[in-house]
Formats: sequence, C-alpha cells, structure tokens
Amino acid sequence: MTRWLRLTLLGVGAMNSPRFAPAGLLLRHAGQRAAFDGGSGAEPPPGPLAAWLVTDERAELRSALRRIAAARDAGIRAGDLDLDGLRVRCRPVAHTSHPTYGYRIEADGLVVVWAPEFWEFPAWAAQADLMFAEAAAWDRPIRFRGGVGGHTPVLTIAEQAVRHGVRRLVYAHIGRPSLRAIDAGCKPPVGEWGVEGRTYSLRPS
Repeated sequence: MTRWLRLTLLGVGAMNSPRFAPAGLLLRHAGQRAAFDGGSGAEPPPGPLAAWLVTDERAELRSALRRIAAARDAGIRAGDLDLDGLRVRCRPVAHTSHPTYGYRIEADGLVVVWAPEFWEFPAWAAQADLMFAEAAAWDRPIRFRGGVGGHTPVLTIAEQAVRHGVRRLVYAHIGRPSLRAIDAGCKPPVGEWGVEGRTYSLRPS
C-alpha cells in the first residue's frame, strides 16, 4: 500500500509578520502526526501528536508556543523522531549566536526539509524532494547585530537550492522585505511562495 507523506503549512510568517501566522508545519504519514514550530494562529488541528519539534529552543515565540502546546498536553523540543517508516533528524543550521536547527524528514525514499531560518544554506538539504525554506529577506541579507548571523535572501536561496539539487522549493518564513517583493509582483527565480493551509503531498515513485 502506498503511504503518502503529507505536509501542511500552518503558517508562513516571519517574526511579527503583519500578514501571516508564524511559520509552522504539520506532518502526516501512516496515521501519525508531528508538528514543527508554529505559534498563535498556526497551531496544529486537534488530535494526537507524536512530537512537536522546534528549530530554536530560545526563540522569541517560545513562551507562547509552550503555552499552546501545554494546553494540548504536549511539550516542545528540538530533537530526532522515529516513527513507523519515518525518520526525522534534527540538523544544525548557521543562524544566530545560539544553537538552531532544521529537520531532514525521510520516509519511503522521500526526503523533505524544514529549514525556516538560516544564515548559510544547509548542505544537508541536498537532493531534497521538497524543501521549506527561509524567506525573511528578498534580495539582500539581513545581518544580526554583532555579526552573529542573520537571514539569507530568497534570491541567494534559489541559487543554492539549484546547486544542491533540491527538486521543489517552498518559501515558508516570509518577512517584510519579501512581502514588499510580493506586493510589487516579484517572483522568485526558483521555487514558490508558501501558502497557509496548503497541503503538499508526496508519494514514493
């Protein structure tokens, strides 16, 4: 029996987005569910979760996210997850002065990457069938004070995704510079803007 891997975007906004809920993802596979990041307005729908994984355990949204998860009798954490036929691996990303992560999800020969924030394109995302990526910046990087990291721009991510053999690229952490680009009618040279509530379905070939 073919087991679909389904990924639903719960939100596609960067921090303090005026338009979108915080970037978040719901994974469904073989009757199991897991959530990634999210926050107020980007909560997974009711039902059991095998895990609620985060990319930054010290993020500004962590307190609100912990309260939301606690109300669901769940906890948030960064780490690996193994389910029936599904491997989720927590991988480091260069982003800021403290440890931050992305996730490489593998099931039935498929590879999905959740990496909504990074300063350097993660080499471990190579050959992904689907990658949900950073989009806080559009055509120039956002640098954090003190030179401790920042956000890679969409135009650079598009180039790097091609170089790393990513098959489908979805921008899922959309910041104000990218919002201005969207409003101006700009489109990424590679990839597509993420859509809140949209489900991206993959099945083994």
